[in-house]
Amino acid sequence: MKIGITCFPLVGGSGILATALGMELAARGHDVHFFSYAKPVRLDLSAPRIHFHEVAIGEHSVFPCPDYTLPLAVKMAEVGRAERLDVFHVHYAVPHATAAFLAREMIEDSPPKIVTTLHGTDTTLLGPNPQYRAAIAHALTHSDAVTTVSESLRQQTLATFQLTRPIDVIPNFFTPGKPTRSREEVRRELGVGDGEFLVLHMSNLRPTKRIDLLLRIIAAAKERERIRLLVLAGSSFTPYEPMLDQLGLRRNVIVRAAADRVEDYLQAADAGLYTSEVESFGLSILETMFFAKPVLAFRVGGIPEVLGDAGSLLPFGDIAWAAATLDDFVASPAKARDMGAKAQIRARSSFTADIAVPQYETVYRRVARTQSCVALAGAS
Repeated sequence: MKIGITCFPLVGGSGILATALGMELAARGHDVHFFSYAKPVRLDLSAPRIHFHEVAIGEHSVFPCPDYTLPLAVKMAEVGRAERLDVFHVHYAVPHATAAFLAREMIEDSPPKIVTTLHGTDTTLLGPNPQYRAAIAHALTHSDAVTTVSESLRQQTLATFQLTRPIDVIPNFFTPGKPTRSREEVRRELGVGDGEFLVLHMSNLRPTKRIDLLLRIIAAAKERERIRLLVLAGSSFTPYEPMLDQLGLRRNVIVRAAADRVEDYLQAADAGLYTSEVESFGLSILETMFFAKPVLAFRVGGIPEVLGDAGSLLPFGDIAWAAATLDDFVASPAKARDMGAKAQIRARSSFTADIAVPQYETVYRRVARTQSCVALAGAS
């Protein structure tokens, strides 16, 4: 099939998943065309059957602010028509599904079907806002298929937008690469000593990731002198710098920009710590599990579906309990390793490309056989 994938290019679960999915689809013989305003960070343009179409953000004196949706729609229509794409697979309803809907209207003759994958923000952050709710509902209603990355997000989406249409749940997946440096090399580069316990946190540092709680947990740990926290940051850590001095954590915390290849850091870590207040899946958690590291996280959203009983799930915001659990990891390395091994088994058995990608292919084939989503929208 010929598949167009539209995603954000930045470090974050949606862009990483979309890129990995496109690479896997291309490896399975599909032609894959990516649309975004910059090359997705993990996209390998040298791979066969991978094409990238950069979209320039529109700026014109007529408009009060730059526009992305219309230039994206025009680019998707141009490529969709010229390449005779079968499917637009968009990650996020706004602006991507909205752009796909406009592109399809412009193509007219045998336009691509639209598959929209929700990763959380459309539902959890934008959905409650009346300025966006109707636009998101329209995008979902006029998609030929909608998928979510967890059952938790599916239920929340149905309730938020009062939908009656079916939604498929296809969990995220991860295919770990081989580290390029040894554990010892990475720890030396980070300045982590042999007797220190390296805790890893990877995220885009948005407010919902609750970096304030992350730092307070480290500060509350009795073993804090032995703990180093590595933050692989998808955005600037500057807003949290004052907390390092307030909590006396300047020596404990190491910040690095999020890397294209996270395998080196995952191998070097001893545990993962994730403190989101809203999380539809938690791809960073899954990546940590694949490298046999114990994970500590709050019981919110889709995280329990990812971790199951293979990690430490705690009530949201319970800093004291989280710190005590982290202390237990540090004091009992064998126990931490056992939990990490259990997490790895769960990751390998439930969240691989061989499990997830065929489910997306099934959705593509299904929508390719159906009549246009306009009929579906009318029926709903």
